[in-house]
Amino acid sequence: MQTDKIHVFWFRRDLRLEDNAGLHHALKSGRQVLAVFIFDTDILKRFPDPEDRRVDYIRQALVHIDKEMQKYGSALRTFYGNASEVFQKITASYTVDTVFCNRDYEPRALQRDRDIKTLLKSMGTDFRDFKDQVIFEKDEIVKNDGTPYTVFTPYSKKWKDTLKEQHYAGFPLKKEHLMPLKSAGIHRLEDIGFRKTDITFTPPVIDTGTVSAYDKFRDYPAKERTTGLGIALRFGTISIRKCIRLALQYNDTWLDELIWREFFMQILYHFPWVEHRCFKEKYEHIAWRNNEKEFRLWCNGKTGYPIVDAGMRQLNSTGQMHNRVRMITASFLTKHLLIDWRWGEAYFARKLLDYDMAANNGNWQWAAGCGCDAAPYFRIFNPYAQAKKFDRDLHYVRRWYPDFEADLSPPVVEHHYARKRALDTYKKGLGKE
Repeated sequence: MQTDKIHVFWFRRDLRLEDNAGLHHALKSGRQVLAVFIFDTDILKRFPDPEDRRVDYIRQALVHIDKEMQKYGSALRTFYGNASEVFQKITASYTVDTVFCNRDYEPRALQRDRDIKTLLKSMGTDFRDFKDQVIFEKDEIVKNDGTPYTVFTPYSKKWKDTLKEQHYAGFPLKKEHLMPLKSAGIHRLEDIGFRKTDITFTPPVIDTGTVSAYDKFRDYPAKERTTGLGIALRFGTISIRKCIRLALQYNDTWLDELIWREFFMQILYHFPWVEHRCFKEKYEHIAWRNNEKEFRLWCNGKTGYPIVDAGMRQLNSTGQMHNRVRMITASFLTKHLLIDWRWGEAYFARKLLDYDMAANNGNWQWAAGCGCDAAPYFRIFNPYAQAKKFDRDLHYVRRWYPDFEADLSPPVVEHHYARKRALDTYKKGLGKE
């Protein structure tokens, strides 16, 4: 056992060296820092597909970190197992003064961190976590009476009024304090029960031209003029502070999208029960049809509505879906088919490369009308009108569903009938008849 006291930095949703708050604080202390990542079996068991691109992306990002650390005479150590058991092994091999990490705000992650903190305390080791994946967290943006915002516009205004340059300044790293180590390599995918996929990790780069024109093109899926940074923000391969600096410089609309991300995170933090329940309790009385055959048609892109089917086929093929199309497909499932938003949320959770519980949950509840600051229940997207407005020449549809014109299958439900049925069902469930 090494007797000199060290610090441990635990990578989680922050897979980068530069501008990393927790790593900055670990390194500035002057003690040697052992950097670790845990392929946590409690998390991996929620990834049933052995060819999950997200796991492959994480591993490739870790390989990149390990190579960067080798430039400074250090290396990343990876472990496979339950987090508590792994830290017992680490503390048996090293005299650990403090474990540093960056905060996560999902309910299960919060419980995991409480358990790890208790375990480490019993062994005489401190646990320190830091804000890194958001600009403002927890109670930093609240109403004057101290209660959390549940409507985006006033939250956004307070967020912007509170923002100072210090909030998005980067964190420098004293890399000379990384523990001298030779690389032992990163766990192979096969070692942790997964297989190679078609995804390739490259360090994310923000295209300032795309950001500058974000407000003009973001709603047109065929143009592919969004930043493409969803997965990078999800796993922290890019710093939110860097994104905010560029959003402030180039585009207010993109800034608002980044604030929406934080809005949903604080909703999940303050109201963790939204993971499984409607934010607006009365919407629990909606009589969902939950037709399993129709759900499978939606999942497989066979509803008979080209824009919906193209979106689902893009998702199934690539793990990605344009944000405008996400709204269309979610509205279709919850309103046209009257299928519980939780079914759609769970399907997106399995498929989306950039799946983030707070944003996915918040956006699905928005589409269903049952969330905070949600679209009203009577707002029902017409898939034909949406396609005409945002994909007039059907370039997006043809890319992901090239045979749609030859497919003579009738729509799973007629639009006007479905709209009336949804309105009647919602009115009855909400006691508005």
